Amino acid sequence: GEIFGILRQMKETFESNLSASQKEEMANQKAYEDLKAAKEDEIAAGQAQIEAKTGELADTDEKNAQAKVDVEDTKASLSADEQFLMMLKEKCQMTDKEWEERQKTRQLEMEAVSKALAVLAGDDAHDLFTKTFNPALLQADSTENSQRRAAASRVLSAVASKLHSPRLATLAYQVKLDAFTRVKKAIDDMIAQLLKEKEAEIKHKDFCV
Repeated sequence: GEIFGILRQMKETFESNLSASQKEEMANQKAYEDLKAAKEDEIAAGQAQIEAKTGELADTDEKNAQAKVDVEDTKASLSADEQFLMMLKEKCQMTDKEWEERQKTRQLEMEAVSKALAVLAGDDAHDLFTKTFNPALLQADSTENSQRRAAASRVLSAVASKLHSPRLATLAYQVKLDAFTRVKKAIDDMIAQLLKEKEAEIKHKDFCV
């Protein structure tokens, strides 16, 4: 009977321990399931955050790429503007010395034409030309004087040679050989051209200044 009592007590002890162990295991299982669910939620949140950051990074990369394109376009536009400005400066590059030389050359050409007119039309016409510089007021000599034409041609030829002016040389040739009416027209055209060039250079200089 004593042995059965001991065995019965041992059985009750084992059953009690087993029950406690089962309860503890169930509690541990529930704690594990709760921890697992919490970790899965954290993982899901982390994955969502990663996807969001990846999307933001893609947008940023795209914006950076577009910004680089915009910068390159801006640089290209700036370079084109700078080249245009450089070309404009080069075009407008006219020193005071060059300006004075051009004006001096044109003045000498005008004086040569004035002297040629003086020889052809007489001193009175020369005075009138000098004061007004209006070819329309010049008096035409009705008679053709070959000596005067030759002298006028020499005046023009001398200045043409000094200035290396082809148009004065051509005018000198016309004065010597052509009829007076054609000579007068050639001189009128020459004067008009000189005045036109003078006006154009003044406008160009004013524009550059």
